[in-house]
Order: sequence, then structure tokens, then C-alpha cells
Amino acid sequence: MKVVVTGGAGFIGSAVVRKLVLQENVDVITVDSLTYAGNLNSLSLVENKPNHKFIRADIRDGEAMADLLAREQPKAIMHLAAESHVDRSIDGPAAFIDTNIIGTYRLLEAVRDYWENLSAARQNAFRFHHISTDEVYGSLGPVGAFRESSPYAPNSPYSASKAASDHLVRAWHHTYGLPVVTTNCSNNYGPYHFPEKLIPLMILNGLEGKALPVYGTGENIRDWLFVEDHADALWQVVINGTPGEVYNIGGEAERTNIAVVQMICDLLDEFVPAEQPRRELITYVADRPGHDARYAMEISKITRELGWRPKHTFESGLRQTVVWYLENRSWWEATRSGQYARDRLGLGSNSHSAPLVPLRSH
Repeated sequence: MKVVVTGGAGFIGSAVVRKLVLQENVDVITVDSLTYAGNLNSLSLVENKPNHKFIRADIRDGEAMADLLAREQPKAIMHLAAESHVDRSIDGPAAFIDTNIIGTYRLLEAVRDYWENLSAARQNAFRFHHISTDEVYGSLGPVGAFRESSPYAPNSPYSASKAASDHLVRAWHHTYGLPVVTTNCSNNYGPYHFPEKLIPLMILNGLEGKALPVYGTGENIRDWLFVEDHADALWQVVINGTPGEVYNIGGEAERTNIAVVQMICDLLDEFVPAEQPRRELITYVADRPGHDARYAMEISKITRELGWRPKHTFESGLRQTVVWYLENRSWWEATRSGQYARDRLGLGSNSHSAPLVPLRSH
């Protein structure tokens, strides 16, 4: 079996590639344009494997995508290429519209042309798997969880662009018959996570004794999903999912942001003791505009139909993540190329100068 993984040098994409190459013995074509968050070091474990090939290409280049598909003849495409950081989408939404909407459209058209020229048997076996986010559903109140039937209500440029791409994929299935499957996942965490996101940012700032910025009151709630559990779920959807269906994927691990940061502080104090307890580094900062209060995923469908459930608790996954960052300093130091300096994003023109307000109690 040969699979194309777009965005395969990114955080979730590289976890999928490593799983397929190392555990499933699948032939994988990794496609990535290597923007700031694409990192070939995340593929170092598979770079010399005979069943892996890396191709630098952009999903917005429809001709390049068509040529690649004609040459490689994949049985499935796992589409993870996307701009994915909410704060960046607030500062610069154009890149999100261009990649997530236009890029997905051009990829879909290249895939449709490829699929329509396959034999009937190969058409039936083919899958286009679109990987999306729980953020398309908007914000939850204190109770309940997102289901596959939940209405879309995106609140950021990022989530709006992903919602649009979800609708394109659905339309290409219903209009042209393209055999698609879509997944919407909760917040991922784990090794190889680019350090602009909450958990790796807190780990690295905590290691260096820097301020640990927490948005607003820190009471926003996310459902956390260990990235290797997510990769397992995605593969189950490719090989066993029903065309046209949507599957929600979550870690069943709801935590407030402040609780997550405090857990990271305690783990760092355990592994790398410092004179100052890391919790004293926690600071409140101005909240993100339109910050969704809570996300939670109802995962009974994927459990019932495909037999998947997360294997990691949040406590075990977070411990494993912190240990990985401590043992892989060379990986995260390479992200300090000048393209990202762990500055505050997401407040428009003031995003790099938001004041830090010390947290008075822990």
C-alpha cells in the first residue's frame, strides 16, 4: 500500500509518517513545502527507510500535485498540510485562506482527476482523508461535547479556514463521488511539537526560567490528545472508515489551561530542580481575541465503528512529552532559526508587546 501524507514534516503529520513507515510497513510519500513549522528533523527516524520518500512541494501548486499523483499512484492520501496556529491567523489571516482553502481546493481537483482515471476496483479502494480540527464547531458551554453532527460555528480565521476546507471535501464527495473521510480532532500534544503552542512553549520557557504566559484567567478548557494516539486513530479511519463519514477524535482529557501549565511546572521541578519553583513564573497576559471557552469531543462513533480509544492518560502523555523535550534539546534549539522567537502573537499590531501581569496566587 502506498500513501501520500501532505504536511508530513509538521507535528501531527510527522507522527503519522513515523507510524506508517516504522510500524505499519506502508510505503509513504511525504509531501511538505517546509514552511516555518515544517521540520525535516522530525522525520530523521525514517529518512533512510526504503519505504519512505520525501518530496518538497506545495499543495497550492495543482500541477505539481497532479504530476506527483500520476507518478506515485497512491492508494490513499492523508491531507494534513495546513496553517494551524490560531494566534498567527489573527495576525495574518491571508496565509490561512490561501493554504487551507485554496490549497485544499487545488489538491482536491488534482486528486479528483487522478481518481477518475483509475480502474473501478482501484476507485473503490481509494481514500482521501481530510484531517481537521474541533475548532470548526466553535465554543462549548460548561457541559456537553461536540458530536459529528454539531453545527459549525468557527470563531477565528484559522477555524473558519478549516471549516471551509471541510465543506469543500464534503462537496467533492457528494458532487463527484470522491471517496473521502474526514476527522476532527481535539488539541494535540507530544514530541516534536513546534514551540509556539502552549505545552512546548511552557516547557521551554520553564527550563530557561522565563515567564510562563497564560491567557486571560487560564480557565479556558481543552480536551488533550496525545499525538501518537491521534496517529493511530487516523490510520484506523483510512483503512476501515466509511466514505463520506466524519469521525471525531479526542483524548477524553479535559483540563483548564492553568492546570496544564501547573502540571508542567511540577514536572520540570521534579526532573530539573531550580532555585525558584516554576509556578512562580506563571503570569497572566491579555486574552486572545475571541478565545473559545471550552472544547470537548464525543468519541463514541469512532470507538463503536472502528474500535479506537486513546491509550494514554493526560498525566502519562504529558510526562512522556516533558521527558522528550529534556532529551532532545538539539531538535527544539534548531527552531530558533530566527523565524520564531517565542514572541507573543495574536493581538494584531501589539502582539509582541503585550504586558505580562504577574500571577499573585497559585
